[in-house]
Formats: sequence, structure tokens, C-alpha cells
Amino acid sequence: MEPILSMNHIYYSYHSKSGEIPVIEDFSFSVLPGSFTSIVGPSGCGKSTILSLLCNLIKPESGSITIGHNNSGEISRVGYMLQKDNLFEWLSIYKNVMLGLEINRKKTSENIAYINRLLKQYDLADFKSSRPSQLSGGMRQRAALIRTLALKPDILLLDEPFSALDFQTRLEVREDICNILKNENKTVILVTHDISEAIAMTDRVLILTQRPARLLKTVDIKAKDSLSSEKYFNEIREALE
Repeated sequence: MEPILSMNHIYYSYHSKSGEIPVIEDFSFSVLPGSFTSIVGPSGCGKSTILSLLCNLIKPESGSITIGHNNSGEISRVGYMLQKDNLFEWLSIYKNVMLGLEINRKKTSENIAYINRLLKQYDLADFKSSRPSQLSGGMRQRAALIRTLALKPDILLLDEPFSALDFQTRLEVREDICNILKNENKTVILVTHDISEAIAMTDRVLILTQRPARLLKTVDIKAKDSLSSEKYFNEIREALE
């Protein structure tokens, strides 16, 4: 199977008045269609920068990024879900999730039906007229995800999407989001600082070094029982120390 996305020998630096700060150094990895990969590493090492490079918000100084083709033969589309849900309080939930379609002029009957299906399937149909402040944190995250899925991306980038939630809500929403992404058969890359979250949600964990980020180690998650999860947790924690 061909990778749907690859980064090849990527270098990137921040430039400021005080000089150049290397952030990414000779970083390479690839993901297969339908896979769920997480990226963990020390705070400030460049995890979010990698997602910005993948969705073309910034350009690498050297190296290449290759996006493969989906089942329809088109170049795969990339969706990006940020740390905050960024829902607009003055819009209803329905108008919030429709926003991407309106901006991209893709408000077709087929796409509207797709959004309505997602809202119903993931228990938000009864809250279409509600404002974001009337929803729980978990419901807001589901709405933000549906907004991201509206444009039918083949690859989804998640930048610590649960970091603003309390512990109990985080566990519930994590399971919800994971089930949604698997049901929709998306290829996912998750940035997180939470090792347990990476093990619970993903199939493979990429461990980064301190800045400038390099790929230190890859851990394949082959089982999710308690003994295996503890083994993976210790392996990843030791690599980060």
C-alpha cells in the first residue's frame, strides 16, 4: 500500500531579530491510508509546527512533503482541527458547522445531507439552533469536528484537541472523537503531550527529540490491554526522559 502522506528530510527554522532558531531538523515519516498516528515530544519541540507544514500554512526550508491520492484518484484533502474549537458564539451550531461549505462555495445538497447525517449520528441534531455557549465542552468538540469533516478531508490533523477539557470530559470526548474518525474512515495525525492518550487512540506513536525536532523513535501500538498499555507507556516515557 502506498503512503497517503510523506515528509522527507524536512528542515525548518524560525527567523527573528535575534537570529535563526532551528525547529525541525532532517525529519521524515509517512502514513498509510486509514492509519491513526500520534506525535509526542517535549513541550516546544515543534510538534504543532509539523502540522502547520503538513497543511501548507508554512513552507519547509528544505525537504519535501508528498500528499498522495484518494480512492477517487484525486489529491487527498487535508483538514486541520486546532486546540480550541473556535466556534463563533453569534452563530448557531448549524451555521457554525456549515461555515466551511459556505466559504468554499460547496453548499451542495449532497454536502448538506452529509452534515445533517453527521449531526444526527453524533447526537447534535437536537442542538442545531443552540449557541456554542449552551453546549458542554464535549458537544462543542464534536461540533468542531463535524465542521472539519464537512469538506470531506481524507487526512485529518488534530492539534491537542482535548487539552482545554477537564479530565473526565476529556476521556469521554476522546472516545467519541476516536469512534467518529474510525466510522468515517479517516487517516489521522494527532499531536498530543498525553502519552496515555496517544496509546489509547492511535496505532503508532512518533517520539520527537528536544528542539530542533528529529524522529527519536517509533512505537507501534499492537495491543491496548492494560498490561500492553503500561509497557508502551513506560517505553515512551523512558524515551522522552
